[in-house]
Amino acid sequence: MNLTLFDLDNTLLGGDSDHAWGQFLCDQGVVDRHEYETTNDRFYAQYKDGSLDMNAFLAFVLAPMARLPRAELDALHVRFMRECIEPIVLPRGLELVREHLDAGDLVAIVTATNAFVTAPIARLFGVQHLIATVPAQENGRFTGLARGTPAFREGKIARVEAWLESMALHWGSFAQTNFYSDSLNDLPLLQKVKRPVAVDPDETLRAYATERGWPVISLRQR
Repeated sequence: MNLTLFDLDNTLLGGDSDHAWGQFLCDQGVVDRHEYETTNDRFYAQYKDGSLDMNAFLAFVLAPMARLPRAELDALHVRFMRECIEPIVLPRGLELVREHLDAGDLVAIVTATNAFVTAPIARLFGVQHLIATVPAQENGRFTGLARGTPAFREGKIARVEAWLESMALHWGSFAQTNFYSDSLNDLPLLQKVKRPVAVDPDETLRAYATERGWPVISLRQR
């Protein structure tokens, strides 16, 4: 059996679900547009250039979720999926995930974006296993804090290994291990697997992958 891991944002999606969720909250009047957009865009730029302070970002991005009842958040997320996510789902991404599932691989989406935002997206792709940053809850409401290790940079390795251990598996349990990602932030996990694949990568990751002979593919072009 093979293990196949997928990054989500800008890999299987033609955009970033975390950033899109923030913009959606602005559009719905949940947060102040000017203040939120300025900060959200700054964090997104830091993510893209590899300088993101994940703890500071999580404190920012999870705070609005603590203000609303869960039922209201769930209703907002249904609209978010329809209006913001479904239009950026990459058909070739759906096909690639299905190819690995049909081959019998153990497949997971591994993403720094929190599980509230991403769990319905994973289901849309038909992926049972999601390894995402966990937003803490108390009495059925989000607290505005994260629980445990964020699935970011080296944290992705830690979270994947804990997931495998929960099933009495480890890296050596698989004939092949694959990871598809667009981002230089995922270099730790890309370096961990046997077959790292750069997907529509940024310039830094493209150069790194080319130098090491990693496959470079596009899910946005046929």
